[in-house]
Parts: sequence; structure tokens; C-alpha cells
Amino acid sequence: MNSQITPDISIPSMLHLNSSEDDESYSSRPGMSFTDGSDQSSSEIGSLGTHEEYTVVPPHIGYKKVLVTGGAGFIGSHVAEFLLARGDDVVIVDEMNDYYDLSLKRANLALLREAYPDETRLKIYEGDICDENLMQEIFEVESPHWVCHLAARAGVRPSIQDPYVYIHSNIKGTTLLLELSAKFGVKNFVFASSSSVYGGSKSTYFSEDEVVDNPVSPYAASKKACELFAYTYHHLYNLNVSGLRFFTVYGPRGRPDMAPFKFIDRISRGLEIQKFGDGSSSRDYTYISDIVDGVVRAIDRPYPYQIFNLGKGSGTSLNEFIDIVQKETGNKALIKQMPDQPGDVPYTCASCEKAHRLLGYKSQVSFGDGIRRTVEWYNQAYIKNTIEVCPERQANGLGRAPSFVELRC
Repeated sequence: MNSQITPDISIPSMLHLNSSEDDESYSSRPGMSFTDGSDQSSSEIGSLGTHEEYTVVPPHIGYKKVLVTGGAGFIGSHVAEFLLARGDDVVIVDEMNDYYDLSLKRANLALLREAYPDETRLKIYEGDICDENLMQEIFEVESPHWVCHLAARAGVRPSIQDPYVYIHSNIKGTTLLLELSAKFGVKNFVFASSSSVYGGSKSTYFSEDEVVDNPVSPYAASKKACELFAYTYHHLYNLNVSGLRFFTVYGPRGRPDMAPFKFIDRISRGLEIQKFGDGSSSRDYTYISDIVDGVVRAIDRPYPYQIFNLGKGSGTSLNEFIDIVQKETGNKALIKQMPDQPGDVPYTCASCEKAHRLLGYKSQVSFGDGIRRTVEWYNQAYIKNTIEVCPERQANGLGRAPSFVELRC
């Protein structure tokens, strides 16, 4: 199965690379509008309680060179693939850490390089985004005017055991990128935040207007800190910034430490899965093509400062999740009951009204359909090609969690 994402009709088509249209133009082409028809300007209240008014920003139409940090990863490689397919040039920076099997990240880069062998279209740098000399050189040589910052140290539970690496990768790395973006005149800085910032919120739908000052893990705290630093750089240097709170992303090429991949892998192979709590915990699982759609919409619309939820907008309980994976794999799950995990929140569900209104974003893929597509990809990539996968051993950060040491591949 070809896992390449087909550009959504609502995403602005890019000009041919040789087009003479002014790259500075921010006006829509005739007939171009948001999917909800909200292409008229309207006043709203800004995020972080700043009480700044803003208007709906029309999409920038034209060629872009986009710096994509974390481009070898799950979300980053899909975003890079989409941008390249529509005519943009992409500069990838990825430190290629061993949080999970490096061969999966290298396979993502190989897929991109095979499709785009021209290094003027796709440039790949292997290095740490906290390396000041490297990042300064990249900005000087490549001159990216659009930044999509997806690199981060992931994982809620590992952050409790080793918070310092999250301060380094997430906070220090993001701050350096903001500093360079302000210095080099970047037109729009889009970065990945997380639904984890909502902590133990009791709201039915998590809204960007909520006060999120009570993170329950170092990972969540690091993401909240990035949002604050981003606002500071907007305030000081008029840097256009959008932070995207992702809600549990899954799909083809997904991270092996995430529940959708782990459950599909282990249930397919007749191996034990761990079920934490009574199964009533719920997550807003978002399929990768929907996330890419939201990310690209944010890149194209340079808001002064905004935070957006990107999710499906409905939750799926752990019990429902397991039932759907059993149905799509055709296998019965072998379940080991476990207590609730420290640092986990019982419920996540995104209010995507703001992203719909200002970005034209709306998820398209149901959880059942997304799992079906992911199982199809898994069957081709991991069964027909006989690639051995053991998520608990590959995901080093996750493997340090005591609750996982009893699992066997």
C-alpha cells in the first residue's frame, strides 16, 4: 500500500518552482477560501490571555523553503513528504537519537530521498538542534523563511525518570530556533506542542482558552514552557508563531512506542499487551493525514501568535480501542491487567473549533478507518517484508519504565 498522503483539496496548491509570482503575496487566489467559508476578516481574542485582536489570515500562496526539524520522525517525515509533493523545498534537521529504532527513521529519510533525489529540493542535516554552530550555519546557508519545528524528546513516562533531557531537547532547542528565526527574519514559526499540557483537565473538550498552568509530567511542562517562550519571541521581535497541540497521532510509519502501533504489532503476532486501568481512559486519536493537513494549514497562515488544537474532536476509550484492533487484525488480544500509569491523564479530547475557524481545519478520518489503514500498512511493511519489531526494546525511553520490563518479544 502506498502510504503517501494525497494533498487535500482545501490545501493551497503551490506554484511551479519557476513561477514569477511574488513570494511576499499573502492574498488568496480567486476561488480560494477556507473550507468553512470563513475567508472574511473577523476580530477574535488572542491566546495566552493577551487580549490582542487578530483577523483571519488568508493562506500564503507561493513557493516556500521550509526548515523541518525532526524530519526523520513519524510526523516530520509525513509533513516533509507533503510539502515536497506540492512544490516546496525542504531542509530537514534531525539528531537521529535512539529513542526508538534508528532503522525506522533512516527508512523514512530513504523514502523521501528516493522520491526527491535533487538536493536542491531536499537537504538533510544530521545533528542536534541545540548545536548553536550547526543551526547558525544552516540558517546562513539555507535561508529558510518558514520553520516547522517538530523535533522534540517525546514520552510522558520517560520524562518522569529523566527530566533533564527534556529541558535540553525541548526547551533549549526550541529557544535556540526562536532566537535564530527572529534574527534571520523567518516569516512564520510553527511548532509542535502537545495535548499533555491540559494535564488533569475535567473539561469535556479541551479548549485553547483553558488555563494550563498545572502540568502533570516534565514532558508536559516542557511543552508549556515552549509555548511561553514562543509568545515572548513574538512579543519582543514580532515573530509570527503558531503552536500546535497534537492529540495522540497514529498511522503508517507511526512511532513504535505509541499504543496504536504497539497494539497492532503485538495483537497481530499473538503477543501480550498491557492494559492500564479499567479501560475507561480515553484518548482523542488523530490520524496522520489529518495532522499533516493541520500543520500545513498553520504554516501557510502566519498568525502573529496563536495556539491551536489539532485532533479528531472525539475520544475513544481503551476498551473500544482494543476491540477495534482485534477486529481489524482478526486476532484476539492477550491482555495483562496493569494499574494506572503515573503521569497519564484519564481523558483527552480536542475542541477543534478554533482551528476550524482560523485554519479551515477539520479531521476527516474516523478512528476505525484509521486503524484499518494502519493495519493494512503494517501487514505490508512488517509481515511481507518480515521486519522484526519489538517496540518495548526499540523505544529506549519507554523501555526504562518498570512496567514494561516483563514484556517479551
